[in-house]
Amino acid sequence: QVQLAESGGGLVQAGGSLRLSCTASGNIPTNYNIVDTMGWYRQAPGKQRELVAVISSAANSTYADSVMGRFTISRDNARNTVWLQMNILKPEDTAVYYCIADRYDTRYPRYWGQGTQVTVSS
Repeated sequence: QVQLAESGGGLVQAGGSLRLSCTASGNIPTNYNIVDTMGWYRQAPGKQRELVAVISSAANSTYADSVMGRFTISRDNARNTVWLQMNILKPEDTAVYYCIADRYDTRYPRYWGQGTQVTVSS
């Protein structure tokens, strides 16, 4: 089993920055990377959960159009850790942010963190 531990959420004014981090731990084979893809989803009140950004162990990344140019995802493969640097935050970025991990599936990832709240005030 794999556990995802998130940190870094909080309250920030519009235009500000936050950095989220997530570390995967547990039974992760070294010869079969079950967390090859890591990233972030978010869910705002009354809205569907949406993909924010994901990154593979080869550093291939994908971003939602709404965060392109403002958010940057990065990872440390040796520590199974992923970060999301969020700049120029907007009130519409307010949501619970969930760390995800899977071997390859970004649409229905197998592993989810408990979520961390990000609130952007106007």
